[in-house]
Amino acid sequence: MKGMMSYDLMETIRNTNEWMGASARAMASYPAWGLVPHPMFKVMSAWGRVTERSFARMVIKPDWGIRSIPGADGRDHLVNVETLISRPFGNLIHFSVAGRAPMARRILLVAPMSGHYATLLRSTVASLLPDADVYITDWHNARDIPVSEGKFDIEDYTLYLVDFMRHLGPDINVIAVCQPAPLTLAATAYLAEIDPTAQPRTLTLIGGPIDPDANATEVTDFGRRITMGQLEHLVIQRVGFKHKGAGRLVYPGLMQLASFISMNAEKHGRAFTDKITAEAKGEGSERDHHNVFYDEYLSVMDMTAEFYLSTVERIFKGREIAQNAFTVAGHRVDIGRITDVAVKTVEGSKDDISAPGQCAAALDLLTGLPPEKKAGYIEIGAGHYGIFAGSSWRERIRPLVLSFIDQNADPRTKVAPLRAV
Repeated sequence: MKGMMSYDLMETIRNTNEWMGASARAMASYPAWGLVPHPMFKVMSAWGRVTERSFARMVIKPDWGIRSIPGADGRDHLVNVETLISRPFGNLIHFSVAGRAPMARRILLVAPMSGHYATLLRSTVASLLPDADVYITDWHNARDIPVSEGKFDIEDYTLYLVDFMRHLGPDINVIAVCQPAPLTLAATAYLAEIDPTAQPRTLTLIGGPIDPDANATEVTDFGRRITMGQLEHLVIQRVGFKHKGAGRLVYPGLMQLASFISMNAEKHGRAFTDKITAEAKGEGSERDHHNVFYDEYLSVMDMTAEFYLSTVERIFKGREIAQNAFTVAGHRVDIGRITDVAVKTVEGSKDDISAPGQCAAALDLLTGLPPEKKAGYIEIGAGHYGIFAGSSWRERIRPLVLSFIDQNADPRTKVAPLRAV
């Protein structure tokens, strides 16, 4: 009960702040205040608009918002999001482009389950769609999953990936972004042993903690300092009464958001101060850079307690992937059994979450893979988000990843030239 009360207290605080913002916005927007030429009312209204929107976004799953893409034929083609596999904790979805011939490049994006929805990769999906058929893992918010559906830890996550890869077939190219990189590597190795014909053609790992000790960051240091008992006591709560998953043990998204913001508190504080000032001056807009970024950044989801705790214990503390000692359903996964899948790692030189070296450690674990099927790349000057979104991704990393996929494609397959994004 204590956990549920704590969870509902967080939701109450969020709800109260949303209400305060709405009240301030409404109160300061009365026409009568136009007779009092004082900037206080404009600032109050601006603060209310920004506050209401910010706290409301925290419980809303963003829409993909990808309506159409330009085709090689000069026409815009509508994009439909369709579910291929539906599971309690996550779906496999496909971005179907209407009226377009089948694409030679087929890409599965493995989205992180680290507090944000898969829509965090919206710009990544949009940049790949003109050149490939794109699929993505769409993980569900744990607070909406009934307790009767059972547990979901990193082994279950890995088996979900195995099933998704099997469904898509051996010509799929997998790109894992951030948190799922070690588990995607393990899923590929699992297939190499259990079902070699279902392995993907290529695997690209972007900014993932394959070996967290390769180059320590604040994130890995925190995992090293705290004990599992302390961590469980501090952050694990039970979902509150108004959700379908009432009673489920989770790591709340609101708590994860607080930790994200605390890492760059000064930067976020300045961004919101500037936004309120712009709104008060009448210079704000619905789709400006602030709203576009924070509408996504503030939308968070809960993770199951067993997934979060097993990630910290087995990936960061125990370094099971880094030591090639990971087990799935009692089966020890040997990463050295990957012999046919071309693997590329991508890192950012200024990544303060998964620092350079953590992801590249995967290449040393691939003892059975020929050197010509391994590749590594460091984007100079890029931070964590820059290696899968923004100009660094669009202008340099994306062409390199697609070229890597083409270099390892079936020689009988005719691949269309890359299009500019």
